[in-house]
Amino acid sequence: MAVMTDKVQVQLGPVQETLFIPLAARARETRKKRPVLRDPKAVEIVESIDFDTAKYGQDWGGPVTVLRTAIFDWWVREFLAEHPAGTVIEIGTGLNTRFERVDNGQVHWIDLDLPDTIEQRRKFFADSSRRRMVAASVLDDDWLPVVATAPGPYFFVADGVLAYLAQAPAVLAHIAERFGGALIAIDTYDRKMLERQHQLAAKKNMAARWAWSCDDPRSLESIGLDVVQATAVTRPPAGLRAQLPRRYRYLLPLASRIMGDVAAVTLFRARGRS
Repeated sequence: MAVMTDKVQVQLGPVQETLFIPLAARARETRKKRPVLRDPKAVEIVESIDFDTAKYGQDWGGPVTVLRTAIFDWWVREFLAEHPAGTVIEIGTGLNTRFERVDNGQVHWIDLDLPDTIEQRRKFFADSSRRRMVAASVLDDDWLPVVATAPGPYFFVADGVLAYLAQAPAVLAHIAERFGGALIAIDTYDRKMLERQHQLAAKKNMAARWAWSCDDPRSLESIGLDVVQATAVTRPPAGLRAQLPRRYRYLLPLASRIMGDVAAVTLFRARGRS
């Protein structure tokens, strides 16, 4: 007799499918006794969705992904402390649950991703008076007017997204020109890490490959971005580091010396039109 399942089915492109890497990492972290972050919505989604766990193995994202996410959360909370009714734009939102983690009851939010991802996302999330899902490619211009209708100031977050886009510098330059004064938070990886990702993807038979590397995030100042804060997953902001579980506080300095920055995480301010 066939066993019926009511789990949510998945139909996504190869790059979009990588959204399960950070989703699963957040769910695993949440189940720990002393987690870096708590994300019960991620646990709920992982338990209700049907996807090939063997394809990604048991090491999805891991501490690097979780710490990167925690840094972005920290910066968004700092932004909202100063601008409680501002607008956060999540580029390549996937199945991220940052809104659930940082919502202050006033923030406006835009979740941007490709149509197939937004279709998947609508199975777990709904639009509201302060939150809107937008199905569009970040490479196009049609989503920019949507952002402009939301109240400023603006904070753009691209978490684990831009490495897959060869056009990433052009995307950032376009945002910087259109939304002068906005904050933009991104993660970047040098050429060596890009090559390592290609090797790992080939080993795991994953079609998605990184397409953009950035050896020095400050080089992006040439396209209209000014560095506000530059750090890495092994060197989180001091305020966040003080809140981390003890095991992370002890191990991160050692990891930083051994591994280096691994993933650079940078907060920029858009210079705008000159």
